[in-house]
Amino acid sequence: MNLPRCSGVLLHPTSLPSQFGIGDFGAEAYRFAGQLADAGQTIWQMLPLGPTGYGDSPYQLFSAFAGNPLLISPETLTRDGLLTQHDAEETPFFSADFVEFERVIAWKTNLLTKAFRNFKRSATPELRSAFETFARDQAAWLDDYALFIALKRFNGIEHIWTEWDHDLVVRKPEAIADARQKLADSIECQKYWQFEFYRQWNALRAYCAERGIKVMGDIPIYVAHDSADVWAKPEAFHLDEHGRPLVVAGVPPDYFSATGQLWGNPIYRWEEMAESGYAWWVERFRSTFRQFDLVRLDHFRGFQAYWEVPGGEPTAMNGRWVAGPGAALFRAVKKELGDLEIVAENLGVITPEVEAIRREFNFPGMAILQFAFGKDPQAPDFKPHNYVRDLFAYTGTHDNDTAQGWWQSEGGDSTRTLDDVTREKAFALRYLGADGKEMHWTLIRALLASVARAAVVPMQDLLGLGASSRMNKPGTLGGNWKWRMGAGDFSSEIGSRLKEYAVTYDRVPR
Repeated sequence: MNLPRCSGVLLHPTSLPSQFGIGDFGAEAYRFAGQLADAGQTIWQMLPLGPTGYGDSPYQLFSAFAGNPLLISPETLTRDGLLTQHDAEETPFFSADFVEFERVIAWKTNLLTKAFRNFKRSATPELRSAFETFARDQAAWLDDYALFIALKRFNGIEHIWTEWDHDLVVRKPEAIADARQKLADSIECQKYWQFEFYRQWNALRAYCAERGIKVMGDIPIYVAHDSADVWAKPEAFHLDEHGRPLVVAGVPPDYFSATGQLWGNPIYRWEEMAESGYAWWVERFRSTFRQFDLVRLDHFRGFQAYWEVPGGEPTAMNGRWVAGPGAALFRAVKKELGDLEIVAENLGVITPEVEAIRREFNFPGMAILQFAFGKDPQAPDFKPHNYVRDLFAYTGTHDNDTAQGWWQSEGGDSTRTLDDVTREKAFALRYLGADGKEMHWTLIRALLASVARAAVVPMQDLLGLGASSRMNKPGTLGGNWKWRMGAGDFSSEIGSRLKEYAVTYDRVPR
């Protein structure tokens, strides 16, 4: 990986401050990028940026190629004359502490529809030409995606595509042609929103590059069943004649869950994908690296072997391990795209076969400092004295508690008893030479002092926030992905302290 010793911050754009109920690509995103640069940081890591579906999760997307329209900035639309100042001033009151997804989606959908109407009526020739070029260049995924969302809006966004008229479910040509004609305006609206998403995103990414910030994204290993990807290419997935998954993804029972995790995503027909030279995956990687400088590859172990659960099972217990595509997939991608800046999320039960694939392609792995002091099977590898240089090290991730939440926890759940927590904390204090005060900064300093190539800190840990600011709790539905940073929370004092550590431990680019 062509990356010097560095550090960065994990913050999803939806968590940025904004008067519009959800973070976006507006002024606060530029401000945050500038703050990262001023604090000596190199990486802004994000979660997947696609349009969210089930549970508002960025890992359950309506498309692996599209962007989330909720991230479009009304401020920028106003500046470009696509909304009026009055439109922005009519924003209802939204919580500044968390995303009220249901309310935000309803309000922002209406606002973006108004912008589309204004675009159709008064866009400059230059903007219209840029839109037409975008639609033509991205047609391979955009045409199916725009039709898919238009059909979902027509049939009710809450209804999965398998509940549509049968001719549309099986994509009969005459039914598809008829839908394209009847829903032409709605389809063009979806295409415009994608054009606007990428126009704003590319401008923000260019600004980050000017400030020396590399943007790091995320590729979920699986796609959502209710997605344009599955509807448009059902032959690539294990589905029955009605489009329902025959088998679904998850992880087996482990230290964290007695019944495992049932994700519910359809499983790829890897043999058919191999026959095409993994063309769909090549295009997915190509598209993602047009968005990002670096990419975290989610659930990396699933490419070597994955946990397959029969469709309809209530838990992940009755599954089995099935061989994945292995190194063949990454050889095909490398042949087409060359070496890519990929970080492998090699967490969980990792076998020598998984690590062999990672090493063949020189993908750095991950270490989670928060799990270094307890019973996690990977705890030895997560201790800084065992780090290797080719590593991305984190205080925590979006899937576990905040550093302060972890430290303040008293246990008592199925994975950590009170005795477990007591021993864990005592060992952490002894290992880190700490007194327990400002524990989040103690962990951050240990991380930045380590030999790991990159040290990444979730924004919640930088701010010292507790468990109520956790981004996601795996295996639960509702209450996730909502956390937002308050305006002014990333203070100059916090930035200065972070920079001091980055300078002290040689993580500021020379």
